[in-house]
Amino acid sequence: MKRPSLKRRKKEAEAPSRITNETVAEHRERILAGGRKFKYPHQYERHRLVFNVVIIGLVTIVLFGLITWWQLYPLQNTSTFFYRVTRIIPLPVASVDGAQVRYSDYLMSLNGSRYYLEQSERLNLDSDDGKQQIEFIKRQALDGAIADTYAAKVAGEKNIRVTDKQVEDVISASLNTVSGRISQDVYDDSTLSTLGYSSDEYRQIIRRSLVRQEVAYSIDTKAATAKKAAETLLKTSPTVGLADIAKTLQDKGYSNVQLGTSGLVPRTNHDGGLTQIAAKLQKNQISTFFRSTTGDGYYVVQLADSNDKQLSYNFLKIPLTMLSDQVKTLTKNKKIQEYITIKQADSQDIRRQ
Repeated sequence: MKRPSLKRRKKEAEAPSRITNETVAEHRERILAGGRKFKYPHQYERHRLVFNVVIIGLVTIVLFGLITWWQLYPLQNTSTFFYRVTRIIPLPVASVDGAQVRYSDYLMSLNGSRYYLEQSERLNLDSDDGKQQIEFIKRQALDGAIADTYAAKVAGEKNIRVTDKQVEDVISASLNTVSGRISQDVYDDSTLSTLGYSSDEYRQIIRRSLVRQEVAYSIDTKAATAKKAAETLLKTSPTVGLADIAKTLQDKGYSNVQLGTSGLVPRTNHDGGLTQIAAKLQKNQISTFFRSTTGDGYYVVQLADSNDKQLSYNFLKIPLTMLSDQVKTLTKNKKIQEYITIKQADSQDIRRQ
């Protein structure tokens, strides 16, 4: 008769017959050991999956960056998509005296002018005239963005601030039209249909313009000195005319003083506040000097004629020049770097807006 294997009996004898307080640790370890062969391969695959996701993400970011660079700089793509990209990512289009000019500021101005030409002027931008216009407004938009950025830099150094109230005051003044005062919604709709700007975008443009104005008035000591001399002449010679004031200033070296007349204009005319000042005067009366709301200089006006709906006035202007002169000096000293190339359009061949 065949004997049973001793080895098998020994193995069976080693296995605990039941779980007790003394053998529970042994049973637990045996079960966990059996599960580890399933756990570790999946754990390894998970780490590899995370690694692959990270690699794919980095490659996607690099490709997106290269495509964005190619579209914005060599191709100069001005589409809405890439405009939104530049609004999120502060990419530069130029630099001025160490300050970066944001691509989004340039595109905002450019797209507004382009939208106006297409919608209001009905200009075919694919025509020869249209292509010249595009190059012209590109130059204007970039020059404007550079000047705004430099003004913002100076404003920060001189602690010049523009408040929300100043922005709203400009908009409020624009609500007055020949037909009466319009609502804010009508004004916003008009801005959107004419320039393609949302209300927030248009407020940004107004704020940038106001910052540039405040800086221009703050740094232009030459214009301020000419204004002071003209004010002294008005006080000492109440009957002096605008032409006499202009000649006196020119004799003192202020050659850029300008004289002009408005012709008959509506009393609600938007001309930097000149019409509103003239409307408060008596015929032939001369106002005191004031700042125009367009920020281009100091003015004094003399009412020439008026009726219930219209008026005409003469004016003397002392323009602001130092801010633009400083930008020209920065250009001459190669402290302005442009990261895109814009063709120089002949302004004489351009049909201006």
